[in-house]
Amino acid sequence: MDQATSYARKPSIVIVEDDMSLLGALTFALEADGFRVHGFSAGAPLLSGPIRADCMVVDMRLPDIDGLRLISRLRELGVWSPAILITTNPDQRTRRVAQATGVQIVEKPLVTEELRARIDDLIAANQR
Repeated sequence: MDQATSYARKPSIVIVEDDMSLLGALTFALEADGFRVHGFSAGAPLLSGPIRADCMVVDMRLPDIDGLRLISRLRELGVWSPAILITTNPDQRTRRVAQATGVQIVEKPLVTEELRARIDDLIAANQR
């Protein structure tokens, strides 16, 4: 298989995280695991153009929009990629809204293996 064919088959992950160190670490780890990663430090760029991803990983607290609101707005725009919300100590409201919208929560501090397993599960479920 040539490099172009190999690259085209890699699942695509969108990460929205304003902590640049964490964004860099997640990008590195997921690329090492064979994903194509598109990182953003805010939500607005995703709302201004077409988004195609096999899975989205979105921080709850972004500088311009709350992560659940971002996912909701993307759904309104027709983006139905599975999503994972990353946050610290989510309150009951956040848990209820995430569950109602089909968004999984992975709590910080992140364990890369747990995040990777959730991504794999969501991509597999979405391909059925």
